[in-house]
Amino acid sequence: MNPYVLATLLSSLGLGTTLTFASSHWLLAWMGLEVNTLAIVPLMAQHHHPRAVEATTKYFLIQATAAAVILFASTTNAWITGEWNMTNMSDPVATTMILAALSLKVGLAPMHFWMPEVLQGLDLLTGLILSTWQKLAPFALIIQTSQTFDPLLLTALGLTSSLVGGWGGLNQTQLRKVLAYSSIAHMGWMVIILQHAPHLTFLALLMYILMTSAAFLTLKLSYATKVGTLATTWSKAPLLTATTALVLLSLGGLPPLTGFMPKWLILQELAKQDLPLTATVMALAALISLYFYLRLCYVMTLTISPNTATSTTPANQTTQVSAPLALSTLMALGLLPIAPTMQRWVI
Repeated sequence: MNPYVLATLLSSLGLGTTLTFASSHWLLAWMGLEVNTLAIVPLMAQHHHPRAVEATTKYFLIQATAAAVILFASTTNAWITGEWNMTNMSDPVATTMILAALSLKVGLAPMHFWMPEVLQGLDLLTGLILSTWQKLAPFALIIQTSQTFDPLLLTALGLTSSLVGGWGGLNQTQLRKVLAYSSIAHMGWMVIILQHAPHLTFLALLMYILMTSAAFLTLKLSYATKVGTLATTWSKAPLLTATTALVLLSLGGLPPLTGFMPKWLILQELAKQDLPLTATVMALAALISLYFYLRLCYVMTLTISPNTATSTTPANQTTQVSAPLALSTLMALGLLPIAPTMQRWVI
């Protein structure tokens, strides 16, 4: 892609997200979401592969549907209340419609069906943008309007997403689909605590972005898109394979890695709010997710591909920039000791 076109599209991505962040008016927020969607569509379809075009079409239709529902619901609310301000959401029907549309945008269960299929059709860098940056603007709107949503509905969305994200990733052989279901499960953790401690939602989103960035960049460096390909990485880059396994365990939430921090704080807050059953179900859902992360670690570190010598995977990937990977991996593995400081910072 032409570097000027690429710079324009990336600037538009930043502009759309910033516009949504800065707005308290539904029309401006909707415009930001639309700019965001229109900027990423050319990036998704840049390879002109049938799978990429199919994924782009699906993504565009889903995002356009969600944006239309947001516009309709905000117009209905403005008609009833007389203003477009986000803080004045007094109509329950409009509020529920906006929550459903924003859930569709970020891929919360049961509006998650597009996410694995779309991510599977993209290259790893575009998939990274879709899994991280594209979540920011809708989540900013969800956090801003969280106090107007039905708490029972938020709890149901969080529990469903965590369970579906764990259950859906169990039998996958494509790494991008595994990461898509991982994203769905993490979204559930963020939503479940939203009504009680929005700052923990922000912390969980930040940690998710760090860990997912490390996972995607590692897979890009090793040219791995299938679970079977991971078996060839140990003989070619043992240090990279070891850090990849640790990043996956961090995504699963094992101590003493970074991913344990948001899960620990969220379960602690749920217990403080006298919700032991919800906390128990979320912990069990995390165990389901941990199983498929352990499966990937097992394939990488404890199995050897029978065709290592004739593998088509290049032995050394020295042409790629590894500084972002090193930084994101370091943060994905070692931020747990500063958890109290980060908790005070996000509050």
